[in-house]
Parts: sequence; structure tokens; C-alpha cells
Amino acid sequence: MTYDVIILGSGPAGYTAAVYTSRAMLKTLILTGIQEGGQLMTTTEVENFPGSPKGIMGPQLMLDMKAQVERFGTKVIVGAAKSVKSSGKAFSVITDGGIYETRSVIVATGASAMYLGLPSEKTFAGKGVSACATCDGFFFRGKEVVVVGGGDTAMEEATFLTKFATKVTIIHRRDEFRASPIMLERAKKDPKITFRTNKVIEEIVGDTSVTGVRMKDVRTGKLETYPTQGVFLAIGHKPNTEFLRGIVDLDNKGYVPVRGLMNPGDYHTATNVPGIFAAGDCVDFQYRQAVVAAGMGCMAALDVQKWLESVHN
Repeated sequence: MTYDVIILGSGPAGYTAAVYTSRAMLKTLILTGIQEGGQLMTTTEVENFPGSPKGIMGPQLMLDMKAQVERFGTKVIVGAAKSVKSSGKAFSVITDGGIYETRSVIVATGASAMYLGLPSEKTFAGKGVSACATCDGFFFRGKEVVVVGGGDTAMEEATFLTKFATKVTIIHRRDEFRASPIMLERAKKDPKITFRTNKVIEEIVGDTSVTGVRMKDVRTGKLETYPTQGVFLAIGHKPNTEFLRGIVDLDNKGYVPVRGLMNPGDYHTATNVPGIFAAGDCVDFQYRQAVVAAGMGCMAALDVQKWLESVHN
């Protein structure tokens, strides 16, 4: 069987793309990727996705999206692409479970937040540990939180969190920062933000939720437990695109460059390979929001539909 489009990834970008392609009567297959449902499967309540006035749990939102695409005939297979090969006017998507043929591909594999690698991060995921201040900051109103990192993202996250938290502490392993001078100065001037430098987190502690972090001074080796009710990781994201290296262009961080709205041409989500399009967090390193990914998924689906009509008709 040859599909009209295979969508790699099952987050908001992938599922939204499938809604549009399947409703356009394109034979659509979703390969779920390394985590079925994407990053929202690890979040708790989502309050900033349109159409959910009372909020919705992240996993439930993704189950609803899956049910919606299946209603329109999209086939969903649990598995991740290992490679994509071009064969004339078609593509072969290789997985551990088999090879699937398609006339076009939408890459919606997302990105994974980088973590410290502590078992306690998983234990307290959704219970005080987060990698997205914009997503979860509201739930820490009136609480004290820490932000881990030393780049612009850490400064932005910390500054944003001051809207809700009573105190924000930036923990960084060095006393020098990668953040731009203007972002660092802005954080230093904020009366709600404090800094603990030359510190690394050895463990996140708590009972049913986070109550503190155990830190080590990298110069003296001294350990201390620092009280906090939230831990925000701001040490970066890694796009899930390594399997595409050598197949489509990737930037130096692994994100997929697309043509974009301001560039000439009809296909704004097109990669450098005709017939391969991309959307969501594997493209977007700036906003990283579910609603943005969903919008890009719609764009990619419309681009695919138009491209298939022009090439195969």
C-alpha cells in the first residue's frame, strides 16, 4: 500500500496535520514517534489550549486528538521512523516494524526537553518539575521556585515566573552565564529573582510534590537542601530529528529549516527535499507551544495537499 502522506509524530502538529489531510481524502498514516502523544503526555492540566474553558489534562487532550483523526480514517501505528528514502516520486519510511511507502512526508517529530538525568525528575514530573514556564507557571502562584540553567532561556523563564511566584532562584553550575548581557541584567534587576551559582542539583526531594532540591557546591563539595516548591529545567531542547541527518537539511542544533512565510514560493513548510514538509517543535525553537505546533501542522497539511495536486495530477 502506498499512502498519500505519512506523518512522523503524534503531538499537536502531527495530529492536526492528519485532521486536514484525512478530511481532504488523502490516505494518511501517522507513525507515533518515540513518545505517542508528544510532550503533552508528560504534562498535567493544560489551560492555554483553545476550546478547553475548564482546562484539560495533557494526556486526555492527546487522546481526544487521536480519536479525532481516527474518526476521519487516519491510520495510527505505534513506532518511530529510523530513516526516510526517496524512490522517484515516492518515499520509503523505514521503521523497526516494517517499511511504509508514501507520496509525501510531514515531519512532526517534535523536540525533547533536556533534563539533568536524575530519577527524581521523573518521580516529580507534573508534581513540581517542569520544563515549560509558559505552560505551567500559573500553577505556582504564590510559591517559591527554582530555575536551572544559565542561558537566555533560563533568564526568560525566570522573569516570566515572577508573574506568579513569590521568589525565583536561578541555579547555575558556573558563575559565568551564556545568557546575553541584556537578558542577564534584566534578571539581576528583578527583586524577585536571586542567584545561586557554582551549584549543581544532586537530587530533587519531596513527598507527594516537590519540597526542595539537594545542591552541591562545585568548588567546595558542600551539600545543602534548598527549599522550593517547583523546579523548572531551562537547559535546552533537542529536536527529535537525528534520524533525518543526511536526508533533509538540519541546522546546527538539529532543527529542520523550512521555507517560511516571508520567503517566495507556495509551500511555507517545505524542507529542501520536494515532498518532505515539517511542522511543530522540530522546526520551532522559539515558541514551543501546543497551539503553535497545531497551527503549523495545519499549514503543512495544506501545503502537502497543494503539492500533491501539482505533482501527481
